[in-house]
Amino acid sequence: MEAPASIENMKILVVDDNEQNRTLARITLEDEGYTVVLASSGEEGLAAFEREHLDCILLDVQMPGMDGHSTCQRIRSMPGGADVPVLFLTALRDVDTFDRALKAGGTDFLTKPIQPAELVLRVQQALKLRRLDHELRAQYDQVRRQRDELFRLQLLQADLTAFIVHDLKNPVNSIDLHAQLLLRDKDASERSRNTAGRIRAQVRELMRLILNLLDVTRGEQGHLSPTRALVDLRGVIGEIVEVRSAQAEARGVTLRANVEAPVVHADADLLRRVIENLLENAILHAPRASTVRVDAVQTDHSVEVRVADEGAGVPDTMREAIFERFVQLAEGQGGGARVGRGLGLTFCKLAVQAHGGRIWVEDGRPGAVFRVQFPSIAE
Repeated sequence: MEAPASIENMKILVVDDNEQNRTLARITLEDEGYTVVLASSGEEGLAAFEREHLDCILLDVQMPGMDGHSTCQRIRSMPGGADVPVLFLTALRDVDTFDRALKAGGTDFLTKPIQPAELVLRVQQALKLRRLDHELRAQYDQVRRQRDELFRLQLLQADLTAFIVHDLKNPVNSIDLHAQLLLRDKDASERSRNTAGRIRAQVRELMRLILNLLDVTRGEQGHLSPTRALVDLRGVIGEIVEVRSAQAEARGVTLRANVEAPVVHADADLLRRVIENLLENAILHAPRASTVRVDAVQTDHSVEVRVADEGAGVPDTMREAIFERFVQLAEGQGGGARVGRGLGLTFCKLAVQAHGGRIWVEDGRPGAVFRVQFPSIAE
């Protein structure tokens, strides 16, 4: 068996019509010691493959002229092209694109924007696997098929989530419309009006949860794009506190707001739902006769919103995981039980990151302080 080639002797072909993508891939791989060959089209990629001895190929899916699928199929039919690893790069994240990449002979499938660490890891794996003997390769192929099927199921799940959310919005809006009609009915009793008001409040909660689910899916796919504008932060926080005051009062909790930053450059709807989720989370975990605070301050480089409660708090070991899907603290963690619906904090993290900001939780001594930073307008 031949000794494995050193990294310095390994050549990687990057085929992408986008110059920035080519540059990022080249710098990332050259920093690891690889030799990188660049091509801006499928035709140039084929010519480079004929000319160079290549160990791996990074291939963009969508290119003018010969696309990535056709280029891969041509490479697979050329001498030496049957076993060279081909890693598809694409901004599309759907089942059809994934299936076409596999059918064309792709070895792996990476979604844009390219993450340098993931790119290096995938290239290293592809090169190592190429050196495996046939027995181990057969075992790997089986594992890869299982991985591909799992990834395909994840894509189908994302599509199904989008369909479900879309179908849920219509009946929820219809319920809200009928509740509004009942509120406007001059002949309706006071009891009916109160019931209609409670229905509208619950409909707003349900719609927020539906939108959270939709935006979590979009955010994980890199498709959550804020529409930024100057937002009256004092007005937004004031409205949210007013709406949540009844819920807080029913739980024996006092709400306090102090807004020193009058405006923030953000997506108004996403901002509102981030603060709503954090405030609801704080109210749910605040003990009776305690205070939940919402503060907004202007720093040199950001606008920071802080939501603090006096509840069980979040232990150090869970302060990153609590923002992941469906993560809840078990009984006794953080000095008590801290539970949630499982997607609110995940949505907050994705929405804040989409703005280029950051979110984290600190010890409130007692309780938890959730801190959100949005970049200043200049940034």
